[in-house]
Amino acid sequence: MHVQSSNFVRRGMLGFSHFCQRDWGLSGVTPYRVSSSPPCLVRHEPPAPSLSLRMISSRTVEKMRSNEAVQEQPWGLSQSGSYDKAMEALSSLITRKRGEKSAIRSKYSKLERMMMYLKILGLDQKIAGLRIIHVAGTKGKGSTCAFSEAILRECGFRTGLFTSPHLIDVRERFRIDGVDISEEKFLKYFWDCWDQLRDKVTEELPMPALFQFLTLLAFKIFTNEKVDVGIIEVGLGGTNDSTNVIKEPVVCGITSLGMDHMETLGDTLGAIARHKAGILKPNTPAFSVHQVPEAMDVIKERAQQIKVPLEVVSPLKSGELNGIQLSLAGDHQFVNASLAVSLCKSWIQRTGNWEKLFSNDDNQAGLPDAFLRGLSSARLSGRAQIVYDTIPNSDSPSGDLIFYLDGAHSPESMDACAMWFSKAAKGHYNSVPLSSFHSSFANELTEAVHQSGYINSEKGDSNKIIKQVLLFNCMDVRNPQILLPKLVGTCADSGVHFSKALFVPSMSTYNKVVSGSSMASLNVPARDMSWQFRLRRIWEKTINGNGSYRERESKMDCLEAGSTEALPPLGFLSENYFPDNSGDYHPCSAVIPSLPLAIKWLRDCVKQNPSLKLQVLVTGSLHLVGDVLKLLKR
Repeated sequence: MHVQSSNFVRRGMLGFSHFCQRDWGLSGVTPYRVSSSPPCLVRHEPPAPSLSLRMISSRTVEKMRSNEAVQEQPWGLSQSGSYDKAMEALSSLITRKRGEKSAIRSKYSKLERMMMYLKILGLDQKIAGLRIIHVAGTKGKGSTCAFSEAILRECGFRTGLFTSPHLIDVRERFRIDGVDISEEKFLKYFWDCWDQLRDKVTEELPMPALFQFLTLLAFKIFTNEKVDVGIIEVGLGGTNDSTNVIKEPVVCGITSLGMDHMETLGDTLGAIARHKAGILKPNTPAFSVHQVPEAMDVIKERAQQIKVPLEVVSPLKSGELNGIQLSLAGDHQFVNASLAVSLCKSWIQRTGNWEKLFSNDDNQAGLPDAFLRGLSSARLSGRAQIVYDTIPNSDSPSGDLIFYLDGAHSPESMDACAMWFSKAAKGHYNSVPLSSFHSSFANELTEAVHQSGYINSEKGDSNKIIKQVLLFNCMDVRNPQILLPKLVGTCADSGVHFSKALFVPSMSTYNKVVSGSSMASLNVPARDMSWQFRLRRIWEKTINGNGSYRERESKMDCLEAGSTEALPPLGFLSENYFPDNSGDYHPCSAVIPSLPLAIKWLRDCVKQNPSLKLQVLVTGSLHLVGDVLKLLKR
């Protein structure tokens, strides 16, 4: 498994003195089959146009982190015990499911309560010091924030990144210099916030709900860690979001808008845009990607009302990247990368650092080298991510089971996911162009790339039977009758067709926060699978067509009876597979009662058939994607 390591270099430029991490991500590909991480690539100080780099061993870094951890743990509880208790405490803050109205009854609004919490924690006067980039939108918020963080980190600034949701562990939401906050520091800041707020609880000021608490915790972490910039992703909407206690951001951004969270934000793009534009602040520069007219008109109207200088940015073109490849895959990432570039330029200029950084840059006609490094190294799990699975108890990687993970859950994001998967399945994201970099740097990066397993040669695949399989689930507030046909149609337009689809329930529950180290059992108690069977029916109807589907529906009903505990036979993936007593019915999908069983079944399929190569697209829910990552990391 590829393990991210955090490498630190003492900084002293621009009046800042701190430890700054350098992490080199590789185009969203996570090669879990690699037993040790490749060397991280770290820039010499001071930065030079030649992009010269040096390598720091992961072992040395881990020793540094270990020494730091010992100094940071003064409390009596064991680390694991305290962390489990913190997760239990967080779980107690989950007051409702998505779409339900808040159960909190108070004379204060949510944002009024947030301001009161900030005052209790002594943070109300400190937020402005974080010099925040605030980002709202429907699609691409996380990617834009990840690009922005990486760019500014490569420019030499100490960064704090707050995103949501987390996939495996809640600490993913809080990054310092590109690295998830350590358990030790998380616990230190968590219990500090928890105890202070708990002591001030009243009937009118209860404990904050989960996302409110996590937002407060982000502000606490970033102020105490003395970051130079806070990149803050909006949770939901904008106007009433918990992050909108930020009154003086340095710059704001709005990513692509679409139809999502309609039960809260409204059922038109105009209504949704009104919420998103709520983060704009007077006299603060704002940037937006191109929107459909209904949404763009609302954003422009809001900007004019509060005298906000609004700029609409166009997608980056590959020619502007000087030969490098964006680290986050998919054509839609050129839109997010462009917004991140505009946000970072504005932030650097408004904080008075542009001339200090780039006055002697020979590449002023294009993007600065630091920007290019950031765009090629940003990482964001669960979005256009490729994982090469290693079969447990196997001496060597099989190379026959590849997971393509993307948490798309809206029609627009599903379309983007389908286009990315169609290209990735054909091997279009297998290499990183290095021509623009200094030759010594290119050699070092190439070596790291090969060690990480990122460059996946297709040699030897000529005799493989390659099949595309869908692993899917979505929340019941989504509309699978739109999502699934969109996925099928877009993939088919690119010549990619799914052999089979598997529908599974997620492991994650919406009323509990668990640690990333919690174990999943294959022995899953019986549960209602009616939603998964509904998904399967929609899939069969989409694949077979209405008329054919009606003829086969009764046979499908018979096959579903008593099938909640049965796994498909390993021959299910064969084109010649027909269930017993089914006549000529050839099912295109199956329901599997648990995700761990689904992963085991897929692994068994490739173990039993060495000539089989499975490309598994996991999508429909970030919860599902996170659960799959959690299982694969084991």
